[in-house]
Amino acid sequence: MPESQTTPALWINLFQSHDQPGLPLRERVCAALRGAIRRGELGQGARLPATRVLAADLAISRVTAEAAYAQLEAEGYVTRRVGHGTVVSIASPGWQAPARVAQAAATLSRRGAAIVGTGGCRDPLVPRAFCAGSPDLRAFPVETWRQITARQLRSQGEALMGYGDPQGYAPLREAIAGYLAQSRGVRCDAGQVVVLTSSQQALQLLAMLLLDPGDAVHIEEPGYVGARNAFASAGARLLPAAVDAEGMAVPARAARLTYLTPSHQYPTGATLGLARRLALLEAAQRDGGWIVEDDYDSEFRYDARPLPAMQGLDRHGRVIYLGTFSKVLFPSLRLAYAVLPPALVEPAVKARTVMDGHSAQLAQAVTAEFIAHGHFARHLRQMRLLYASRRALLLERLGAAGMDWMTPLPGAGGLQLAVRLPAGSEAALTRQAAARGIATPSLSALYMGERRQDGWLLGFAALQNEEIIGAVEALAALRPDA
Repeated sequence: MPESQTTPALWINLFQSHDQPGLPLRERVCAALRGAIRRGELGQGARLPATRVLAADLAISRVTAEAAYAQLEAEGYVTRRVGHGTVVSIASPGWQAPARVAQAAATLSRRGAAIVGTGGCRDPLVPRAFCAGSPDLRAFPVETWRQITARQLRSQGEALMGYGDPQGYAPLREAIAGYLAQSRGVRCDAGQVVVLTSSQQALQLLAMLLLDPGDAVHIEEPGYVGARNAFASAGARLLPAAVDAEGMAVPARAARLTYLTPSHQYPTGATLGLARRLALLEAAQRDGGWIVEDDYDSEFRYDARPLPAMQGLDRHGRVIYLGTFSKVLFPSLRLAYAVLPPALVEPAVKARTVMDGHSAQLAQAVTAEFIAHGHFARHLRQMRLLYASRRALLLERLGAAGMDWMTPLPGAGGLQLAVRLPAGSEAALTRQAAARGIATPSLSALYMGERRQDGWLLGFAALQNEEIIGAVEALAALRPDA
């Protein structure tokens, strides 16, 4: 074990566990090290600490430590060289790997087992065709971000290293409120914004605050698995609501909570019409329900301006608006936000304190300056143009490839394109695509009931043109009847 990896606790424990009080200190140190070498705890080539370090760790004199090392060198256990330190020189011939410790079976709750059974929500670590939901990190202004980070550290480094406000860094909350008012028509002030690490955390927080076991939750069908898991973890009763070309169908009566993605339905891309938005708001007010509006990627609408948020139509404080920086900036930033009705702010902030306390302050400060100085708006404009061109290229290539067994769904934005496949063909086609190195995220897995429809979500935003072209060529070689 190299000296740089040793700790005082290791040597103290080694000394004490082989302590023989009847022996002189030097002999006790020698006995402890001999035993460790013989048992293989200190292998051949392991570097022992310097005598001054060993003496300080064991509260013995340096003369005693020097004498112990000299004795071990004379016996052949260690080698000592000036400038190289003291190194174990022999290997223990009788050493065996320690027996494997028996592992207790994981006993999960019924809700836990159900959540694990969904497979979880894993995002790709590196971009490849056609992983869904990833922005193009190669187009991100890294140098600008680096400069802002350095400036924030210089100006308020110590303050940003301490504990932060569980509601979020005030300048960032102000920047978010201003951005949402201008671009999404959200009616709020900074006092209603809570900064979180992810939309998923926001969903878990809301489930904990608003749902009791057995409460009904309306959720889009198909829809986001992460939301399904968050509400299931609270013991909620999930009621799938069908999605068509006009978005989620309006249930006859509002549930305790309704989760939807009205501006760009995930995964179909449908937009919820105004009549349905108003009907859902009226039902929530009438029946005392909450609406969670997940606006996960509405910034990326390519045929027109993004539609105003549903929250802007709410006159009774029933809508909770969620947004994230994972798609518009970069995933590892780990920043998202919730805009809450005023009555929910204080409970949410208190609940946040028992989860993870607060989001990283440096990341919040850098993001706040990035928005305030216009870099965010500029980056969004550039990404809209870039992603629109990639989506157009994908549609063009799919159409030219002659794959009449694949039907793209209509949609005006987003980072991925939903396509339908012939009934019963998804599993076989997915295996064929995987054999060619192509990821094809499942559409059928986003359904809860039996009315599943086979299909894929083809992520294009993180792919350069040649990568899109090559991936479509690989899909064109698949055979749905194989």
